[in-house]
This record gives sequence, structure tokens and C-alpha cells, in this order.
Amino acid sequence: MVSFAALPEADRWALAFYIGQFAHKQEEVTAGEAVWKDNAAVRAQLTTLDGLTRTTEGDLAKEVGVEPAAAAMAFLHVHPEAVVQMRPLTFDIARQRLAQSEEAYDSKDFKRAADLALSAYLDGVEPLEPTLATRDKALLGRIETAMSQFRSLLSSKASLQEIKAQTLRIDDLFKEADSVLSTAADDSTAAFLGSFTILLREGLEALLVVVAMVAFLRKAERPDMLRYVHAGWVGALALGAVTWAIATYIVNVSGASREVTEGLSSLFAAVVLLSVGMWMHQKSTAGKWQQYIHEKLSAALNRKSAFFMFSLSFIAVYREVFETILFYAALWEQGNHTAVLGGLVAGLVVLLAVAFALLKFSARLPIGKFFAWSSMLVAVLAVVLTGKGVAALQEAGWIAALAINTPRIDFLGIFPSAQALGAQIVVAAVIILGFAMNARVARGTS
Repeated sequence: MVSFAALPEADRWALAFYIGQFAHKQEEVTAGEAVWKDNAAVRAQLTTLDGLTRTTEGDLAKEVGVEPAAAAMAFLHVHPEAVVQMRPLTFDIARQRLAQSEEAYDSKDFKRAADLALSAYLDGVEPLEPTLATRDKALLGRIETAMSQFRSLLSSKASLQEIKAQTLRIDDLFKEADSVLSTAADDSTAAFLGSFTILLREGLEALLVVVAMVAFLRKAERPDMLRYVHAGWVGALALGAVTWAIATYIVNVSGASREVTEGLSSLFAAVVLLSVGMWMHQKSTAGKWQQYIHEKLSAALNRKSAFFMFSLSFIAVYREVFETILFYAALWEQGNHTAVLGGLVAGLVVLLAVAFALLKFSARLPIGKFFAWSSMLVAVLAVVLTGKGVAALQEAGWIAALAINTPRIDFLGIFPSAQALGAQIVVAAVIILGFAMNARVARGTS
């Protein structure tokens, strides 16, 4: 007889659940099914099969009560697939976590309150973000801002009345979002527009970086270096396909993992862009361009530069591919596949047209002006990515968030956060100071 340990892991879990069902009577299972369908608090505690296997009836009872816990576990031991199947597009999990955070705050358990508030976003909002973003990006932004303000109130030890008032404001936003998600499920036009805008929005930043690098190398008469740029973005697309396969068939990409990946890649790209922008601006003020190109630039573009070319191209594209994959995965699950593919194709056509226009325009620019314009573009992108990187790490809980009353402009990476805005101001100040010093040196040597 084959031993239990010799079975594949999936078979061991299947056998364990099969045996577990004999511990419950049919009436207990029936009662548990009603609890599972009607009790949002229970569903909020068990959102994955991994969570179900790690949660005991006693653990669940501490959060939802003894009777609901016993009934729900009886049903789930017989029908564990319900955890995966029962995933309505609602913010019930986020509501539950916020209520628990409020209770913990009232009990002076400030650390638990902060952890639950972060979980409310990562476990309750983040999974729905791709779907909502395709329907109402502005509403998603208001929800993210309100959630950030809630965490900021917790960290500043605000009064319980302020906490409760913020919870009510967030709940109103959740109701609005629930309505958007429930009424737009079968809208082919919304699916097309969502698919189109996702690709255009997420792809434009990466396109600007890659096109600027390609145009720069053409101006520098270094076509041999183009292969590093192309290897970077092609590698990013290939890794994106692997990421999609992993996220679809192997493991779920958690909200925290997603935000950390986006945050760190954004900050890395911002640092590289900052250094490249400063260097390009310095050369734009040097004069004698043809002599510089032929005598200096070839030596400057060495193996180290090739590595940075590859790294920047790879990171700039992969950070966008990573988020785009998650958006499209959520959109695909809602059906309207023809509309989704149509939006994807339309977005690709527009991006290709933009790339062609930018490359043609840059080819006509005098080399001095090209470097000056490119340095300004790269500098702006560095500021944008800095804001986005800090904001993403705040949403993952890596950086504290102090909410301030400023506009939120996603395209420019501007968020109502003192840390994110402060980091952007510092980077902008460094750029202005560096550009001013470059101009001063150029005047002194002219």
C-alpha cells in the first residue's frame, strides 16, 4: 500500500479534505452553507485555500463567534472549493478589516489597528484594483487616498471620532465602487475602453524611456549599443509572460508583493534616469558636438554603460508589464474577450504610432537641442517615478504615510502624501541644482 507521504502534495490535501468531511453531519453542512453565503465577516477571514488550511475552528471563532465558525468550517471541510468560487467583486473584506482596525484602536492596541488597516487595503482593495481601474480610475484613486488617510490618522493617534468618520467616508466610496463593479460586468464598450486605456496608460512611460534611449544611441552613432536596449525590453516582455503564467497557474501575486515590486523598480529606474538626465544635460551645454561624438562618446559608452542601458530598458518595461498583466488578467475573467482583444490591438497601434513619431521627430533635431530636450524629459520621468515608487512602498507598508491635502495626479506621480511629495521635491531640487551647475560650467569654459 502506498504511504501517505508518497502521494503528491495536491493528492495529500485532497485526501485530507475527503476524510475531514466525515466529521460532520449533512445538516451541519447545510447550515454552514447558509452561513458561508450570508455572513460577510466569515468570508473575510477565509479568502484562500492556504488560509483555510491554516485556520482552525477556534481561530475563526475568535473573530466571528463560536456558532458561525463551527457551521462555516463544517461546510468548508466538505466543500473547500467554495473558498475559491465565492469571490464576489465587493469590498466586504476591506470593510471587515477596517471595522476590526477601529475596534483595536478603541482598545488601545495601536499596532494591531495599523496591521488591520494595512490588511484592509492589501487584502480587501488591492485584489479588486485592476477591475475597478478599468471601470473608474478616478474612484479607485479616491479610495486609495481615503485608505491612506485612515492609516495616517491611526499613526498620528487621532481621536476615535475622527477614525469613525473616516471609516464612514471610506464605506461610502466602497458602496459607490460596488455599484460600478456590479453594473459594468457585461459591458463590451467598457471592456474595450478599459483594455485600450490600460495598455496606453501603462505603456506610455516605458515607451518614452526606451524611445529616448534608442534615439540617443542613434544620435551618438552607436548602433552597436542598441542591442542592449532591445535585449532589455524583450527580456522584460519574456519575464512578463513568465510572471503571467506563475500568477495564473502556480501562485497568487499578493497585493504586498505587487506594491513592493512596483515601488522598488520605480525607485531604481528613477535613480538611473536622474543620473542619465544630468549627464545628458551636461553634454547639451558642451558645444562642438560632432567632435565630442566622435572623440569622446565612443569611449564613454563602455561595458558599464551597456549594463545600465540594459538595466534601464528592462526595469522601465517590466514594471509596466507587471502591472499590465494583473490588470488584463482581471479584465479577462469578466468575459467580453473580443472587446478586450480589440482594445489591446488598438492600444498597440497607438503606442507604435507614438514611438514612430517620436523617433522621426528626434532624428530631425540638432544634436544639442536633442540632448537638452531629452535631458528634460528624462528628468521629469525621474520625478514621476520617484513619487510612484514611494507611494507603492507606502501601500505595501514599507514606508509610513502622512496624508496631506493636495491633489492626486497619477500620471505625474503626485499623491497626497508628505513622504511621496517630499521625495519628489528633493529629486526636483537636485535636478534644478545640477542643471544650473552645468550651465554655469559651460559659461565659464566658453
